[in-house]
Amino acid sequence: MTDYEGAVNYLMTSEPTIIAVAIIEGKDIVYTTDNWDISPDVSRVISAWSSMNAQFIMISGVKYSMLQCTSERIVATSIRGEGHIVGAKDQERKVIGYVEPDGPMNAAYMQTARALAMMSSKGSYLENEAQLGQKGANMGGAASVGGAAANVDPQLKSEIESFLEWIKDADGLSGYINYYLQQNNAQIIAELSKIYTELRTIFGV
Repeated sequence: MTDYEGAVNYLMTSEPTIIAVAIIEGKDIVYTTDNWDISPDVSRVISAWSSMNAQFIMISGVKYSMLQCTSERIVATSIRGEGHIVGAKDQERKVIGYVEPDGPMNAAYMQTARALAMMSSKGSYLENEAQLGQKGANMGGAASVGGAAANVDPQLKSEIESFLEWIKDADGLSGYINYYLQQNNAQIIAELSKIYTELRTIFGV
């Protein structure tokens, strides 16, 4: 049995600015937090997500402008400062979360994607966690270069590959940066500057 509650608890604990969550399978809501009822809007949200060209979604009477909409994710924000919507989707289900107005949309999406992976029938999340524990227990005091390469966590590698796709996506990283530049968000711009400097330091460029 899928542990919806466990995945949602993980999600809301790992990113506290996500204060409401709904899990959808097909067109049905199979789990939702007590503080959020999106049943009147779920069919339109699914339709907008499937089209991948919707300009906005409406949930509980609030209009959220779409910043990202791909086959795997949605990120939308209220221009009136009423919060954000993030969603992650695979072939089995969708996880949609409501993020507080001051919450980090990108971090919230990443945690939502992790929560979705926890529920996958493929079991990749749990298997990778088990492999990490086993490798940690068997790892000796010295490791060869080849051994270090073999110990790369497949889940981590997958997340990095997804991150690269997000960077290349015109509606991904560049979309976020352009959005916050247009909003003249001093805090975000300052943090982006720090990250840019750190990346240059890491790669020696």
